[in-house]
Amino acid sequence: MKKLFVVLAALAALTMAGCAATGGEDVSPPSQEVVVPGTDADGGAGLPGQDPDVVPEPEPEPEPEPEPEPEPLYKQYVTLTADGVNIRRGAGTSYAAVGSAEKDTGYVYLGEENGWYKVYHKNRVAYISKKYAKLTQMRASEDEDVESVIYEGGKLLGTTYVYGATRYHDGKGNKLKGFTLSAFDCSSLMQYMFYMGADGHLLGLTTRNQVLQGTTVAKGDLKRGDLMFFTNAQRYNKKGIERIGHVALYLGDNLILHTASDYAKIEQISATRWKYFIRAQRMI
Repeated sequence: MKKLFVVLAALAALTMAGCAATGGEDVSPPSQEVVVPGTDADGGAGLPGQDPDVVPEPEPEPEPEPEPEPEPLYKQYVTLTADGVNIRRGAGTSYAAVGSAEKDTGYVYLGEENGWYKVYHKNRVAYISKKYAKLTQMRASEDEDVESVIYEGGKLLGTTYVYGATRYHDGKGNKLKGFTLSAFDCSSLMQYMFYMGADGHLLGLTTRNQVLQGTTVAKGDLKRGDLMFFTNAQRYNKKGIERIGHVALYLGDNLILHTASDYAKIEQISATRWKYFIRAQRMI
């Protein structure tokens, strides 16, 4: 009986000792490592089942779409389909005729009004009946100066040809007395067009001066805006630049803007004129 009492006393002492060790505080269970889905055990990025040491290659960026080619620009012209067509001051037969036009010659198209094409004629707006004309297109130059030069010439279509007409300037930009918009020969017309259309670009007084300017262009490389130089019957047998007797501005599609013997016009280069062709110069 005494031995049983000793054993119970010992157990009671051990229980009291354990309570004293904890001091009655709440003890948290041992910490456990928490693995977040989508990461590996070392905290590195990765997907379940993926080797954490392998970094996935980025997807290639798509190739940029090529920019579309710009649409070519075209200039419209009124081309005559009959000879002796009246050019009138207004859109109707009741208006006075201010000139007449030849078959296959062209004029700058400005619009339409009551069955009439609006054009430039002698630096003024005029009208041609749609019954005797059609619209044609020419591809425009990408150079704005070239188009501006052509526009200045287009306003003067129909202007009377006068051999030796007074030039706009002396070749150096000094204005000459007696100049008028009512009379041009071939070289004075080109000089005026380039000065007014290309920000004061200077051409010489005659075809023999002008042919020495700019850059020579092969016949097969002709572009809109190039000047074409020709000989003529009077100068055909001369030598060097003395053979040059005519100049015209090339528009494309075998068409030129020039003035020769009658008035300023747009027309096809004839077979005879091609036989007189000497060379071309690019001025701008």
